Amino acid sequence: MSASTTRHPAFVAAILCAWLPVGTLAQDPDAQNAASKTRWSAEVGVGGEYDTNVSVDEVDLSSGQSDYAAIIDLELGLKHEFSERTEVSVNYDVSKSTYQEFSEVDRLTHILGADLNSDLGSSNASLSVYYIDSRLDGDAFLKYTRISPSLSGFLSRRWFSRGAYVYSEREIDNRSQRNAETQTGELDLYYFHRGLRSYFNLGYRYRDEDAIADELDFDAHSLKLRYIRRFTAGERKIKAEAALRYEVRDYRFDEPTIGEPRKDDRFRVKFDLEIPLTQKVYWQWYLSYGDYVSNLPRADFTQTILGTRLQYSW
Repeated sequence: MSASTTRHPAFVAAILCAWLPVGTLAQDPDAQNAASKTRWSAEVGVGGEYDTNVSVDEVDLSSGQSDYAAIIDLELGLKHEFSERTEVSVNYDVSKSTYQEFSEVDRLTHILGADLNSDLGSSNASLSVYYIDSRLDGDAFLKYTRISPSLSGFLSRRWFSRGAYVYSEREIDNRSQRNAETQTGELDLYYFHRGLRSYFNLGYRYRDEDAIADELDFDAHSLKLRYIRRFTAGERKIKAEAALRYEVRDYRFDEPTIGEPRKDDRFRVKFDLEIPLTQKVYWQWYLSYGDYVSNLPRADFTQTILGTRLQYSW
């Protein structure tokens, strides 16, 4: 059945908060004597990237042509510790991508998010709420709300696990048939080979998307494998990451343009490198390749992105 997008995501957040341990502060005997701590942070980044196939994934559009983009972003963060066991963080991020040729996909994105974390002793519970507003070429394009409770903890000295439920709503301006509600279950396992210096992350995700248009409803199964390695080169502590992601999407109803249900296989690989230049300045490089296979011709394409970014944090 087609989705009927909820207009009150804050109400959903309130329901989720009710069963999370947000009362830890009141129940913690040390909370009254603990000194509250508030920390501010900020980050600004400038960079550029080369894209072999400029596309807009949310509406299944790809140009088949390459272009260069300049990117600038700013992030502000606040973290407050209510007690030794409970903290909340609030973040605001704004980013702008400007293309050399395809100005119609110049994107301005605002992200406002909050995370509540509580230490339960043998595990950690958290609730995250994010709202995204994105514009294309100055016009309204995407509104996205995401609410996710999660539970995580160590299984042993080297093994760590995290489970999460994600509820999200998406609204696309002038394309209401693509408005959708999505429910997702996520499970991640981490193996710390040498602590944070070298570790693996294996993850599985099940996603159920219910859109206004029946032909856009789908179930998806995803697997990811990441390897993160920190090493020293001279006096610099460099961080490298390699990631593989594979997703299968099965659509439930016939796509009118092809006369059968759509089916997608999506394979992506990405490499990231972060090099500290000073204590506050980092130089980042990234390379990604995506092979998107679909029986819907406009969603069948490949894409390679190469980018670099300078980041200053304080």
